[in-house]
Amino acid sequence: MGILLPPYSLTLFLLLFVSFNNVGHRNLVFANDALIETQCHNAEVPETCIKCVKSDPQSQSVDKVGIAAIIITCLSNKATTLINNMTTLASGARDKYLKLALRGCGKGFCYAKTNLTAATNRLKGKEYDQTNHLVKQALEGEVVCKMNVGALRFNFPNSVTFDMGVYEELSTAVMRIVDRFV
Repeated sequence: MGILLPPYSLTLFLLLFVSFNNVGHRNLVFANDALIETQCHNAEVPETCIKCVKSDPQSQSVDKVGIAAIIITCLSNKATTLINNMTTLASGARDKYLKLALRGCGKGFCYAKTNLTAATNRLKGKEYDQTNHLVKQALEGEVVCKMNVGALRFNFPNSVTFDMGVYEELSTAVMRIVDRFV
């Protein structure tokens, strides 16, 4: 035997329940946005960091270690983009030394992806010094690439230069964030 309520009572109850639930959800999202902004503002490049972290749908439910893991994922994705860019540039290069240098860049970014996967595992294991060491090694490939290609007086296309800049910024951001864990 149940209690019969007028139909408008049920509607009113549901509206109130949904309203309170949404208000609570908005506060939760705001709190996570605040954490993301705090962590990213501790890095030298907050805009790049925030854009990366907010691009991940899980960013609203992670802690500061999760934020670092998302940035490492962005780095790995950027390394994949740079591998493809270097392969394309190498295939179109006429100078054999430039072709070799660009292929070397591609291999460097492949190696970086391996280091970034290992960095994520170390981060999950709370081995923060090792995490930063691996991210730094992943960044070294990009630095060597620019040095080697620059020595041949080749200028990367603007889009590649931009991607390499973002790669550097994200590397710096994650290392600065992880440094604060210790």
